[in-house]
Amino acid sequence: MFPQRFAPLLFGLILSGLMSLLVSGIATWRAAGFGESYVSLWLGAWLTAWMVAFPTVLVVAPLTRKLVGLLIRKGD
Repeated sequence: MFPQRFAPLLFGLILSGLMSLLVSGIATWRAAGFGESYVSLWLGAWLTAWMVAFPTVLVVAPLTRKLVGLLIRKGD
């Protein structure tokens, strides 16, 4: 297992991987349909999307947590 200090990186890695997998799969299906090249197109799109999504999540997640903190009433 990983030490606790790696939790934000692992969270970002897993979240960005799953979200980019799902979104690129849907986008590939909408653009190209379920042909025989679907899987290779999807994997290419997913890897490209993940390379952008992972660092984006690492930058955006702390900002999002702060924004959520501002939007939530304290004491509820």
